Amino acid sequence: MNIGFIGLGNMGAPMAANLAAAGHNVVGFDTVDVTVEGVSMVTSAADAVADADVVITMLPNGDILRAVAAQIIPAMKTGAVLLDCSTVDVESARAVAADADAAGLLPLDAPVSGGIGGASAGTLTFMVGGSDTAYDTALPLFDIMGQKAVHCGASGNGQAAKICNNMILGVTMIATCEAFALADKLGLDRQAMFDVVSTSSGYSWSMNAYCPAPGVGPQSPADNSYQPGFAAELMLKDLRLSQQAAQAVDADTPLGQSATDLYTTFVEDEDGKGKDFSAMLPRFETRRRT
Repeated sequence: MNIGFIGLGNMGAPMAANLAAAGHNVVGFDTVDVTVEGVSMVTSAADAVADADVVITMLPNGDILRAVAAQIIPAMKTGAVLLDCSTVDVESARAVAADADAAGLLPLDAPVSGGIGGASAGTLTFMVGGSDTAYDTALPLFDIMGQKAVHCGASGNGQAAKICNNMILGVTMIATCEAFALADKLGLDRQAMFDVVSTSSGYSWSMNAYCPAPGVGPQSPADNSYQPGFAAELMLKDLRLSQQAAQAVDADTPLGQSATDLYTTFVEDEDGKGKDFSAMLPRFETRRRT
């Protein structure tokens, strides 16, 4: 396929490189001067999309997505797929999809899970919203960039799945960190805590696969001084998106709101920025009950 790729940052660059390595013709654009192996760089977003069968965007937020979409939709050929892999608010995803559909394009919102490592290794998970036709066209590309793609329904549903998933992740990581800090003060060995919980009713991905306690469980950022695999500020972004969506549809999400408030404090008022989101554990270790 001819692929236009806009947004070649930490995530977009390895995704584009994997597509090029698989034999696709990839033309890229980014506002920063970057070089990506196998990708032909051009000087404007419109030039990147002019002859593309599929256009992929990987952008920081909904406002930038809307602005880029306004530039590229008129330059895309009828019937092309507009595949947005950014994590943005549901409203922006659906607004861009409506504009693309009106222009005769096939829109998909497909945020990813798996981080920079998954982008490089081609093991991302895609949560996809949009039509069956658009999904079927993009599926071979998902197979190159990732290990799994789930078609979640209509436009915007990919973003909905991503933010619901990450709201659960934020809440369970906080609960896991609280529990380790409580176990410490009760005199319970961390390894014993892990051995019980990881094989009992309290097990979760946060405990079993991404344990926030150094030296316990599988290797995780906790074993590397909490250097980010998934940065706390990115978790905060996703939690804020979850609460924006909850407000829009009048959903009661008290734990989601509490997790948002805690990560806001951690990132903006404490030392959480630039650390992994599991660095909540050392935060709780030093705190007393208020």
